[in-house]
Amino acid sequence: MLQKPVSRRQNPSSLSLKVRSFRGSEPPHVPSFSPVKPLRVPRHVRTEAQVVLMDYLHSTRGYSFLDAEYISKNSPRFVESLVSKIGGEEGDVSRSLRKLLRYNPVNEFEPFFESLGISQSELPLVLPPDMIFLSDDHVLLDCFHALCNYGVPRNRMGKIYKQAKEIFWYDSGLLLSKFQAFENLGLSKSAVIKLVVCCPSLLVGAMDCEFVDVIGWLKKIGAESDWIMNCMSYSRTYSWKKMLETIQFLHKVGYSEKHMHNLFKENPRLLLEGFGKKLFLFLGRSLKLGLEMNVICSYFIKYPYIMSSKSAKNLIRVIGFLYIIGMGKDDIANILSNHMHLLCKHSWKGHKTVCEELNIGKADLCQIIKDDPLKLISLASKLEQKSNEQVFCHDPRNYLEKTAFLLKLGYTENSEEMAKALKMFRGRGDQLQERFDCLVEAGLDYNSVIEMIKRAPMILNQKRSIIQKKIDFVKKLDYPVECLVRFPSYFCHDLEKIIERFSMYEWLKERNAVNPDLTLSTIVSSNDKRFVKYFVNMHPQGPTIWNSLKRLSNKDKK
Repeated sequence: MLQKPVSRRQNPSSLSLKVRSFRGSEPPHVPSFSPVKPLRVPRHVRTEAQVVLMDYLHSTRGYSFLDAEYISKNSPRFVESLVSKIGGEEGDVSRSLRKLLRYNPVNEFEPFFESLGISQSELPLVLPPDMIFLSDDHVLLDCFHALCNYGVPRNRMGKIYKQAKEIFWYDSGLLLSKFQAFENLGLSKSAVIKLVVCCPSLLVGAMDCEFVDVIGWLKKIGAESDWIMNCMSYSRTYSWKKMLETIQFLHKVGYSEKHMHNLFKENPRLLLEGFGKKLFLFLGRSLKLGLEMNVICSYFIKYPYIMSSKSAKNLIRVIGFLYIIGMGKDDIANILSNHMHLLCKHSWKGHKTVCEELNIGKADLCQIIKDDPLKLISLASKLEQKSNEQVFCHDPRNYLEKTAFLLKLGYTENSEEMAKALKMFRGRGDQLQERFDCLVEAGLDYNSVIEMIKRAPMILNQKRSIIQKKIDFVKKLDYPVECLVRFPSYFCHDLEKIIERFSMYEWLKERNAVNPDLTLSTIVSSNDKRFVKYFVNMHPQGPTIWNSLKRLSNKDKK
């Protein structure tokens, strides 16, 4: 049996660390830099300030180097507020900050919580009122390290803290026993990590019975224990109660275990999001119209998409539309029983709009639809506003494909690097793979391409056709394609700009005005001002030719 969480106690030493007050009637003041409006500071100043903060946390305060480094590099707002205290001076930033920290103790919980992913606006809700030093809250630190050591990404712990703050008051041994309990259900360590980040409340109290039942059902229908966790997204929240109700509903309407397995594998979102109220509302109205349950269930089995919230909403609108124009219950039931799978795919106009467009009354419209029910679609359905890509942008299958692709590149599952990469790379997994293959097919080594992608991720955010054109242009210039390995950011430059520059470079070479053996990166990576100075201006007629090239390029764009 799991032991009760340890309650947080105030460490007596924290009393001596508060800033002293010379007037006994005033409450002790806990220093904080939050009220100071942060400045936007140059990168080199911010980097210097991060080093000072890391040194302060590690050398002065005694935190581990790993903790000090992570906190200092992942609390940009706090670092900016520190710099604002010295006026954002670019003189001796290090000396000024060290002096500031020597005589002004900082509230260490601020950069700590910010580094965990808690926003600046949420900080006041989580900062302890009576402590400023992290080391005073040893229970919090022990739990934090227990999560770190198990493999939970640090930048995801903010979500855990906000949704399940109680676990940071546990004894670290209790946390480990909870992780072990999840593993005993057949989940791998990586699946447990994903689970506790997506559903932190599972760590609070006893094991969630509904979660256990869902895992049991998934095993029963033949789904791997880790499968459902792999389909989850860090940015969403999930209800195990809804998932269990979804499985039980499908079981009641006649889905076999094999049917359920295939349905969930094909559309994980149906399980993760569960059935909304709209579906049950549609069921209730359909039964009142006289539809038989076995007819509805047969549609659910044959056309699973009918069970989505959007489809159910569309069918409810159909019933309302037909009822308002005066159609009887039997006729409505007959239309639904024959065409439910088609009608659910469309959103619908109001009856007044349709009548005005056709210049007819409700009775005439009703008769037209009775004579040919499918006329309802052509007369009353709206044109779809969203593309398939927009509708399925949150499809877990896309997430799985993208994750599988990134694993091939060497990213570690559930790591902070993987989380950043998932945001950085745009497109489905198959699209990313296609773009990657384009580079390999051009003659580049597979491992070299992986290295290029990690150095310049924007390469894979371009269409395959654009990548191919840029490769072809390099070959046309007689540069070896291997030069792209040393200069992957070539792909991040606009092709028209590259063509302009090489046209200028070729003109200059013909007149012996420049070195004829310059590298690709020298020509492409220079900023505009530098290119004009060291290339265009190397010949008296250079500026004239350069302007004409740019005018020609602009003309081609129009």
